[in-house]
Amino acid sequence: MKENFMVNDTISDMLTRIRNASLIRSQIVSIPNTRLNYRVLEILEQEGLIESFQLSLENSLIIRLKYKGREKKPCITNLKRISKPGLRVYTSSKEIPKILGGMGIVILSTSKGLMTDREARFRKLGGELLCSVW
Repeated sequence: MKENFMVNDTISDMLTRIRNASLIRSQIVSIPNTRLNYRVLEILEQEGLIESFQLSLENSLIIRLKYKGREKKPCITNLKRISKPGLRVYTSSKEIPKILGGMGIVILSTSKGLMTDREARFRKLGGELLCSVW
C-alpha cells in the first residue's frame, strides 16, 4: 500500500490510525515515518501503551499494538489531540493537566524535546500540549 498524499497534521493522522486499529483489534498498524511520529511512538513504548514499533523497508513505521487480558482489551482506550494546527495550546510546567488523575499521559513538545507530562513537571518545563493518551 503506497501512500502519496500529504497530511498536514501527522500527529492527528497517527492517533486516528492507532484508534481505528485498536477498535477493530488489529495487531499492527502502519503510519508515515516522521521524526515527530517516531518520538511519540518511543514515548508510547516506554509508557507500555504499545508493544513495539519498527521502521519498515517502505520507510513507514509499523506499530504492534498491545492488548491485555483474555478478552483482548486495548491498552490504549483513548487518544486525543490537544494542540491543533489551527489552535496551538501552550502551558507552563505548573499548569500541565493530569489525565485521569495521573493514569493517562500528556505528550508535550518542550524546548528539551518531546516528553510526558510527568517528566516535564519534574524538569519544570512547559511547552505545547500535543496529545493525551489513556
